[in-house]
Amino acid sequence: MTTTPSSTPVGPVHGPLLPQPGEPGWTLWPRRIWPVNPLAGAPAAVVLAAVVAGVAGTLIWRISVASIGYPIVGVLVFAAVYGTSRRAPRGAEPIGIAVTLALLTVPAVLAAGWVSVVCVMAAWVVGWCTFVGGSSWAAVLLGPWLPWVLGVRVGGWVQRGGRQIELSGGRTDLRRVVIVAGATVGLLAVFGLLFADADVAFAHLLRGVAPRLDGDEIIMRSVVFAIVAMFVLSGAYLLRFPPRLDALRVRRAWSVARWEWAVPLAALDVLFAAFLAVQASVLFGGHRHVLETAGLTYADYARQGFWQLLMVSALTLLVIAATLTVAQRATVADRRLIRLLIGTLCALSVVIVISAAHRMWLYQQAYGFTDLRLMVITVEFWLGAVFLLILGAGIPMSGRWLPRSVMIAGALALLGLAMINPDRFIAEHNIKRYQQNGRLDTVYLGQLSADALPALDALDAPLRDCLRGKIGAVAPQPWYQYNIARARAAAEAIPATDATDCAAPTEHITR
Repeated sequence: MTTTPSSTPVGPVHGPLLPQPGEPGWTLWPRRIWPVNPLAGAPAAVVLAAVVAGVAGTLIWRISVASIGYPIVGVLVFAAVYGTSRRAPRGAEPIGIAVTLALLTVPAVLAAGWVSVVCVMAAWVVGWCTFVGGSSWAAVLLGPWLPWVLGVRVGGWVQRGGRQIELSGGRTDLRRVVIVAGATVGLLAVFGLLFADADVAFAHLLRGVAPRLDGDEIIMRSVVFAIVAMFVLSGAYLLRFPPRLDALRVRRAWSVARWEWAVPLAALDVLFAAFLAVQASVLFGGHRHVLETAGLTYADYARQGFWQLLMVSALTLLVIAATLTVAQRATVADRRLIRLLIGTLCALSVVIVISAAHRMWLYQQAYGFTDLRLMVITVEFWLGAVFLLILGAGIPMSGRWLPRSVMIAGALALLGLAMINPDRFIAEHNIKRYQQNGRLDTVYLGQLSADALPALDALDAPLRDCLRGKIGAVAPQPWYQYNIARARAAAEAIPATDATDCAAPTEHITR
């Protein structure tokens, strides 16, 4: 007897449905870019490291004070993130860590607030790009923004992993850990305050070791704890579940023939060369060109060059990006022509960068040095480095390293600015001008930070003492707010002076 196969139709086989909005595992990001693992939970070591780093941050870090708190918190975050990830930094990560910590060290060394702000902002960019990884422009541009959208992911990750924390071989509920920690802090606070009221010496010791506690301070310390803990949790999450931002790289959908891109690019090169040839006297004329041209001032001279730089920079970068996106590179001749035309464009742009920096330097020699003008020169040098990097990327026709190199070049430019000690540099050069022409903006000089104190020794006693009292009268600060420049000023015990005590300014260099 033979059997025949059943004629009953077999239904389609279905896999698990994708998470719907609001369900665990759902995300706004495309799943190919950054999927969510709805079952993963934060390891106990990560949660505890975040708590420890957060508590340490509340003791040593004041966001509004340039101090050793910044580099110490940076070290704590990197140590907690990589220490709990069970892997050493790899690839370009050691460079990113070193540059980030170097930028965070600036607030501990210099008292100039504006330098600390830009260095901390750069440290944010480099640090988060280190955690995110990737080598594309998408990774560099989007990486620093990811911490702002990580809250939901990290919150769910910690909630799933933090319900039970293993302590001393057993399993303890996280709420009990929080209760014990709160009780410990409360007992120390109550008895510490009682002992401080009972003994003046102990109160002095307590004020030097522990931060001041009042209503506003408690709120700020709570915010600092949350920020530092979130840094650790977000960094640990990114190392375990990195987004594939390189997958957002623009793919070449089509290409154009050689003559279609070579003709406009060659014409642009000729135009740039003609412009430089005609404007040679403007670009390199210096003092003579300003003096010999009727109606031309140093302000117009420098401003003209700066806007030329911005226009040339934007045009060059856009043209290069468009050319590399659509240009056909199938043959050796194609690649050779790309190198020639783009290399020429970059070289001409570098010439204008050098000229603009030189022009701004002449402007400062004539009208005085300020923080904004030094920052402009720093940006100009960074743009010049970008053109050189593009030129270098065109030689091997491989630019995977270019986006991160541009970012690191910007960070190194800021570190170079910090190394010259800008406020001291400004004071020294403005005082040299004063010794030559008798003009000095005492109002602006009195607004510099304690970094400028050594430069004031070149002034005569009355003016020197007055300015020292304006910028160097620094009260002793607790150890967790230590800053090298402020500590040196505090050690001199300089008496404060009123702004009206100094000599009237003989010029205003901030115009």
